[in-house]
Amino acid sequence: MAKEIKKDHVPENSSMAKDFEEMKELGKQMENLRTNEELKDWDKRPGTVQHEEVEQD
Repeated sequence: MAKEIKKDHVPENSSMAKDFEEMKELGKQMENLRTNEELKDWDKRPGTVQHEEVEQD
């Protein structure tokens, strides 16, 4: 039988947006994110690359 989760449960890690206003705010943040190329042009280091396979010799 599935474990029942209370309606007011707050997860300890990341979670989805709580409401539409938070979704709009997150969308604005994403629009303003810099690309890796933009960061390199500004002599900044981009974040870590995820899911990239490393070639083994």
